[in-house]
Amino acid sequence: MSSFTLPTETVELPSKGLLYSEDSPLSSGKIEMKYMTAKEEDILTNSSYIADGTVLDRLMKSLIVSSINYNDLIIGDKNAIMIAARILGYGKDYTFNFGGSEQTVDLTTLENKPLREDLIIKGQNEFEFELPTSGNNITFKILTHGDEMQINQELESFKKISKEGSAELTTRLRYMITSIEGNREKKAIKEFVENYLLARDSRALREYILEIQPDVDLSFFPRGSKNSINIPIGVDFFWPDFGKR
Repeated sequence: MSSFTLPTETVELPSKGLLYSEDSPLSSGKIEMKYMTAKEEDILTNSSYIADGTVLDRLMKSLIVSSINYNDLIIGDKNAIMIAARILGYGKDYTFNFGGSEQTVDLTTLENKPLREDLIIKGQNEFEFELPTSGNNITFKILTHGDEMQINQELESFKKISKEGSAELTTRLRYMITSIEGNREKKAIKEFVENYLLARDSRALREYILEIQPDVDLSFFPRGSKNSINIPIGVDFFWPDFGKR
């Protein structure tokens, strides 16, 4: 039996675990991750994983030591895990190109967005919102990785049968909204989103979700700019010289 061991680190989740059911390991608000090895670099450079868009998720699954359901992760917590994985694997300094010049950010300075715990019922991923123009009352959820996968599959299927454009916005809203005026039937939510949800209300809802959802603050001010950008996260986030080897 090998005597080798791998160091691990505990990662604090932006949600503090409050949006997960109490029987989920994620409700602890933290997960354990191991340091990246050559095995994970093999994952990063696997052309099949890159082509089908699964490379980063496969990498995270390989690095997470805690026994969790990866599909249950809300997107903001997943972002925190990716940031931690990059620091553990390749260090805190991340250099990327923006506007033709190199920018470097210290990833350890990134902070979680303030969490609106007053809006959360512990163990429930559901929030209330009154649409400002129509006055309709709805409830909505913060999307999980599993939701994102289902949305992507649905959009891909839609592309095969329709050439009229993308239905991404309404599809995402159908997954976010969990009830309309107390009605939780998917058919009623679909009808409301596709036929009765005003553009003003749609924008207000999306802005509210963006404001309250647990996440890492990925905003960054490039040198000489008064406007912030979101730090780009892709394969080269983990391997800056990816494709040059």
